[in-house]
Amino acid sequence: MASGSAMTIEGSARSRTSPAFVLIPGLRDLVTGRRPLGLFTLAVLILLLSVLVFSADEMAEGLGSGDVGIWVATVTLFGSLAFLWGREIRAFVRPTPVVVKHEQVSPWSITIQQFKKNRMALIGLSCMILLYLVTLLAPFIAPFDPTEQDLAGRRHLGPSLEHPMGTDKFGRDVFSRVVYGARISLTIGFVAVGISVTLGSLLGAVAGYVGGKTDNVIMRLVDMLLSFPRLVLVLAVVALFTPSIFLLVAVLGATGWMGTSRIVRGQVLALREQEFVQAVKALGLKDRRILLRHVLPNTLAPIIVAATLGIGNTILLEAGLSFLGLGVQPPTPSWGNIINDGREALLNAWWIATFPGLAIVLTVVSFNLLGDGLRDALDPRLRD
Repeated sequence: MASGSAMTIEGSARSRTSPAFVLIPGLRDLVTGRRPLGLFTLAVLILLLSVLVFSADEMAEGLGSGDVGIWVATVTLFGSLAFLWGREIRAFVRPTPVVVKHEQVSPWSITIQQFKKNRMALIGLSCMILLYLVTLLAPFIAPFDPTEQDLAGRRHLGPSLEHPMGTDKFGRDVFSRVVYGARISLTIGFVAVGISVTLGSLLGAVAGYVGGKTDNVIMRLVDMLLSFPRLVLVLAVVALFTPSIFLLVAVLGATGWMGTSRIVRGQVLALREQEFVQAVKALGLKDRRILLRHVLPNTLAPIIVAATLGIGNTILLEAGLSFLGLGVQPPTPSWGNIINDGREALLNAWWIATFPGLAIVLTVVSFNLLGDGLRDALDPRLRD
């Protein structure tokens, strides 16, 4: 009797799969009631297939010439398509069982389930994924070279089918510059936050675990650096050297770790008195191993939230520096220096500054929504 019930359940699970779902990623999600995920998957599929069809010649030419940007875009394109179809093939081969098993669930599984309930966080995650796809596929999506000038033929043209975001005073296509500027701005934000989070986590963990004079020295350094406005501190450092992308990443990473260090220190102060830490100490493990293998991994939740929220703030700060002429230098496009290019023509050519400004707003809001969603999902007190 029990085996017959199991067979019925297995059959009902397989009835939810179909070869058509494998051919069209996202269709299975629409049929099973996960409409937002299905629509998003279909939108990504259409974008990727459109890029593949319309950029085939450019792709072949770029791969033959060894263009690094084309290679990165090609790997991203086919990797994304393989992921979408691989997900559907896996669901067809191993259908999701209908039986709900009463098993012990990991904390990360609970976090994922809570995150999926937050619609605004899912919107932020979707926008972030699309932004990074556009960034990596920039050579195929941008219709013109972002540095190509045409002073006579297309100077200050308004938005049109040929130029969706118009052109600037040098005749450069604003849409192409915004797409390539996303690559610079998002990369700077991601790498700089990676540096600051790593540095802040290590210093905060050492301060909280060792304590004593080490804690006092590190925390007094943090207090001193926090007493300076970050923008003023960054301006002072950047003004001493020749502006470049590498300098900008280093400065933004080196001036944004203080908040993370205080968060991690507070977490480590609470964790070092826990029984599992005392147990591994009794086993004779070295402090470095205890800190890196047992204490620091248990502080990942607030670190992830701080990193997600920090990326949006770092992108905003980079845009401000580029607007002031101390960030990414022309002709390399960045959202900040594109806005600076349109500053003198806000009334006659409003599109030059408006579209990169909207891109900054969309990006910062997406990362903030994602960070808020992760914070709510990782907080046990806010779970249903």
